Amino acid sequence: MDTTWDCIVVGGGGAGLSAALVLGRARRRTLLLDTGGQSNRAAHAIGGLLGQDGRRAADFYAHGRGELAAYPAVQVRDIEAVAAARDDAAFVVDLAGGARERATTVLLATGMDYRAADIPGIAEHWGRSVFHCPFCHGWEHRERPLAVLGDGPAGIHRGLLLSAWSDDVTVLDGSLDAEARERLQAAGVRVDAREVAQVRGDGDTLEAVVFADGAEIPCEGLLVAVTLEQRSPLAAQLGIETAPPSPLSAEALAVRQMGMTNVPGVFAAGDVTGQMPSVANVIASGSNAAAAIVGYLTGAM
Repeated sequence: MDTTWDCIVVGGGGAGLSAALVLGRARRRTLLLDTGGQSNRAAHAIGGLLGQDGRRAADFYAHGRGELAAYPAVQVRDIEAVAAARDDAAFVVDLAGGARERATTVLLATGMDYRAADIPGIAEHWGRSVFHCPFCHGWEHRERPLAVLGDGPAGIHRGLLLSAWSDDVTVLDGSLDAEARERLQAAGVRVDAREVAQVRGDGDTLEAVVFADGAEIPCEGLLVAVTLEQRSPLAAQLGIETAPPSPLSAEALAVRQMGMTNVPGVFAAGDVTGQMPSVANVIASGSNAAAAIVGYLTGAM
């Protein structure tokens, strides 16, 4: 622990890589720690990201690491950060295997785990023909029979959104009242109140929704709600406050302007902050947080 880094970035997804790039270009000594568990690696490709549309997530992350290699102030290690604590005016981060690193600031870009309904077939098709973001996956499933696994008002919202990509959309929800059903039907979206037993398909391709009564409807893409859960204990160890619960996450970290948390010197970016999850958004939040870190380190903020 001879080196005191300007910043330790925990997480090498879009937010972490983006932040490390900005920090490296500002000549800040930066250590990026990553275990490679980004949530979108299950998807065929990244959709809707300017300059990277259709690129495999693994290739995107490898390319980002390659860009960081041009900046001598940045070091990347494939290792888990298992604990973190304040140490006088700095922070100490414990790594798997027993090593410790010290830094003036910490950026938490650890991502979140995505939890969807526990219905047979969803996990097997996750990130391909079962998805949580129509903007990321809608184009690849355009003009096909699609369905939304409903959950009340949020399911209505998703059903109306998904109709931008297909004229054949069904909301699967038995809890909707007459007014909600009429609203969807007026938009050309069907409603099916039967209980969903499973989704069926070969390989990555979804073919049908199967109901508890044994009946089926064609379905080649299923939009589902997800709950985001913290995958790292570091925020709790550092005393980071969480935001009020939302339909998306009950554990999002509370951030103020440009990723600042309630703990001076600790910043957060990406899915951990409860923002709309997309690669474009996490890249932007990582860049903003890094700019704030440079300001913090130089006394400009």
